Order: sequence, then structure tokens, then C-alpha cells
Amino acid sequence: MSGQDPTKVIAMLNEDIKGEHAAIVQYLRHAYAIGEGEMACEIEAIARDEMRHLDWLSETIVELGGEPSLDRAEMTIGGDTVPEWMQRDVGLEEDAIALYEQHIAAIEDPKIKRLLRRIVSDETSHHHDFEHFVEKSKKKGLEPIAPLEASAGKPAKLAEMLNWGVRHEYTVILQYLYHSFMTPEEEVSEQMQDQAINEMQHLGWLAEGLTGSGGVPDIEETGVDRSKDTADMLRADIAVEREVTKEYTRQIDEVDDPDLKRVITRIRDNEIYHDELFSDLLDEVSE
Repeated sequence: MSGQDPTKVIAMLNEDIKGEHAAIVQYLRHAYAIGEGEMACEIEAIARDEMRHLDWLSETIVELGGEPSLDRAEMTIGGDTVPEWMQRDVGLEEDAIALYEQHIAAIEDPKIKRLLRRIVSDETSHHHDFEHFVEKSKKKGLEPIAPLEASAGKPAKLAEMLNWGVRHEYTVILQYLYHSFMTPEEEVSEQMQDQAINEMQHLGWLAEGLTGSGGVPDIEETGVDRSKDTADMLRADIAVEREVTKEYTRQIDEVDDPDLKRVITRIRDNEIYHDELFSDLLDEVSE
């Protein structure tokens, strides 16, 4: 067991979390703007790897008595072409590897060092993947299906409607992950992580609908509940599920496109399930 000050280790791991968080959003933005196809799917898979890293780091911080950060590092999303985007992702991986190597050298705990080396192995693979994507996108002359930045002016009604959902889904992903890390209740933690994964699906469906029509997903959070008591967490989660169920129900009546109507209906029905699941869990922890 290391005698190192845990607050210093927690600070380093939270710095790593911020980098993973930025990578997740940057890679998703690039994947959505590229559109359907093998490369976009591979980039989304890399984003899921980064989400797994964030999970491991957060659990380690909680074990050390700390609180995982919900902040994210600066992103380098911009550029006019897909090869430029992929080169930015190469650079992000290089920065991540360098930071992890610094922290491996600075941290004494062998278990944490082993975890960080495991993450570096993934990041090294991602670095190779993005270098390949740079060349592949150049060779194929790959063009984005959507811009990375929203155009000036008032957003179209449909785009703003979908972006309301994007912002909501991103916020509850963070909220449910945070609650899953902080609750001592194992069943609640597992269910929170499962529903966060489901909300990630919702984010993807809405973002794809946006980019397919030339819109830009606004992947920003609108306020995450940071309750520490499990019952308070569940009450907050139930409240947000009921709010979003009402909004999606309203949107279903306003949307004309049958495919989009089916997507929003499916998401709305999933949110009703989350409400019922969290209500059952609240009954259990309140007994």
C-alpha cells in the first residue's frame, strides 16, 4: 500500500478524466459529422473505449475517497476537412499518452499504475487508428455530411427540438454516471450505468437525425444533479425522466417525418421505463 498523499493522486486522475471526457465528445462530434460508414462506426467504438476509461478512473477516485470530476478538457474539434479532424484526434491521443506517462511515473500505488498502463495500451492503439483514418480519408476523398459548427442565425425549429434532446441526453449520461460512482448501493450503481448506456444510444440517434439534415449537435450539459444520498439521487433522476417524457410526448405530436417520429417515440418509451425502474429502486432504498 502506498503512503502517497491520496489527494495528489485524485487530482492527477481527475485531470485524466477531463481528457477522457473531452475525447468522448470530440470523437462523437467527428463521427456524427462524417455520417454513416465504417470509419464513423470505428470512431464511435473508440469513444466507447474512452467512456470505459472514464468509468475505471472514476471508480478508482471514489475508492481513494475522492469525487470524480464532471469537467472536460479543451477540445480541438475544428477544421474544414475530415483528414484535418482525424489529425486533430491523432494529436489528442498523443497528448493523452504523454499525460498518462507522467502520471504513471508520479503515482506510487502499483494497482493504479497498472490501470494507467492498461489505458495507455488502448490510447496507443487509438493513436494508430487515427493515423490510419487520416490516410484513409485522404485517399477516399471523404467529405463530411454536416458541419462541425452551427451557422449564424436563428436555428430551424426541428434542429432546435432535436438539440433540446441532445443536451438532455448528454446531461443525464453525466448525471447517471456520477450517481453510479457515488452511491454505495450496488444494484443502484449497476442500473445507473445501464441506463447511462441507454441514454448514450438516445444521444446517437438524435445526433444522427440532426447531422443527416445538416444540423450540428449541441453536446453541452444543462446542469447535473450532484446529490450524495442515494434516495435524493433517485428522486432527482425520476424528476428529470418525467420532465423529458412530457417533452418527448409533445414533440411526437409535432414531428411530421415518420422515421423521426418513431425514433422519438422509442426514446420516450425508454424514458418511461427509466422512471418506473428508478421508482422501484427508490422504494427499495427507502424501506
